[in-house]
Amino acid sequence: MKYRILLFILLAGPAVFAQDLFDEIDKNVKQTKKYTSATFKSTRVINGHSVETVAKNHLDFRISHRFGKLNDGAYNFFGLDQATMRLGLEYGLTDKLMVGLGRSTSQKTFDSFAKYKILRQASGKGASPVSLTALATWDAISLSTSPQFMFYNNFERFTYTGQLLIARKMNDKLSLQVSPTWVHRNKVETTLDPNDVFLVGVGGRVKITKRTTLNAEYFYRLPTSLEAGLKPNTANYNSLSMGFDIETGGHVFQLHFTNSLGMVERQFLTQTAGSWLKGDIHYGFNISRTFSFDKK
Repeated sequence: MKYRILLFILLAGPAVFAQDLFDEIDKNVKQTKKYTSATFKSTRVINGHSVETVAKNHLDFRISHRFGKLNDGAYNFFGLDQATMRLGLEYGLTDKLMVGLGRSTSQKTFDSFAKYKILRQASGKGASPVSLTALATWDAISLSTSPQFMFYNNFERFTYTGQLLIARKMNDKLSLQVSPTWVHRNKVETTLDPNDVFLVGVGGRVKITKRTTLNAEYFYRLPTSLEAGLKPNTANYNSLSMGFDIETGGHVFQLHFTNSLGMVERQFLTQTAGSWLKGDIHYGFNISRTFSFDKK
């Protein structure tokens, strides 16, 4: 019996000591955060921005088209005879900060923006459960109104937009985003139109295959104009868009249907004149091609 007890101590002792050592190491080792990637495939959900930013020293060249309304009928080839286009260049200054410039044929609009990723979703101790990105945009209508005072008149028509983009990748297939939005227009069309418009956007994507996703977004315009005793402009509708993202190497193709013709924040947030219920639906697409200028 004595030999058996001695043999048990000799065999069990090192194992107990090793377990105590590993437990002590686990207490002292700092837990690393595991960051979430690819909440969305593109910097846009459809019309609106996503929480994604372009990587440092990368240039994103974007071509966007919106065609006429489907209910224009066969004579106008269900809207394909008409087209509105935007060209944009977007560059990553850092992995968190990007800037962009664009030009749209709709109202001959010039636009620019800056976008900064404040938080990035991660798992682990002290990690953020969501990604948070701030967006600030500016645009100006350059339609000629007076040959002599064109610049001054267009200066009045500057519009500014601020957004907080809050998104969470629920799992490998589902991502959701909420976008509190403020739009300030220096000049409005009528006295019934407020200069400041507040909206809440919701959007998301469902992964279908490794390279395709189903996307949707909706922007609800808050009835803030009622607080000033004014009737809201009933000619404008809330923007609703649905479509597919297709990733092919360095390209991302976004094919979608929307009731918004414009592709700049002012246009699709405050000037959506089409209604889904009336068949005022535009087919459109975005093409994104990324170029790397990273020396590494």
